[in-house]
Amino acid sequence: MPAHPDLADVVEALHSDLAEWMGSNAPPKVFDRFANALHDEFSSVTTVGQIIDRDTLLAGVWSARNAQPGFTIEIADIEEIAQSGSLLTVRFTAENQQGDTRSRRLVTAILLNTDHGYLWRWLHETTAPPAE
Repeated sequence: MPAHPDLADVVEALHSDLAEWMGSNAPPKVFDRFANALHDEFSSVTTVGQIIDRDTLLAGVWSARNAQPGFTIEIADIEEIAQSGSLLTVRFTAENQQGDTRSRRLVTAILLNTDHGYLWRWLHETTAPPAE
């Protein structure tokens, strides 16, 4: 099932803001955009199986400003998995790069379609093998 045209923009925008925040001396508005994209009850399962709530994630992201200069995140293979009412499940690949170091993650997320656009409600990351 192909992704909604604007869904790709939503996925890429969140990760672009995260990479800009972590990889540069970004202005606070970049952090605000990232934070405002997350639902109040957002939670995430990390690649090591840790469950993180919104406040914990945002505290970590806030402290990571410019911690990895030049950090980038490339998004690929965005796919809508299911939709029910205002909930949308999406899967994609995120590849983080810092210098010569690359890591890939397969990500599944549930987004809530609101009157003000999509809000990220839940996210689960799994380490993926390097691209061939």
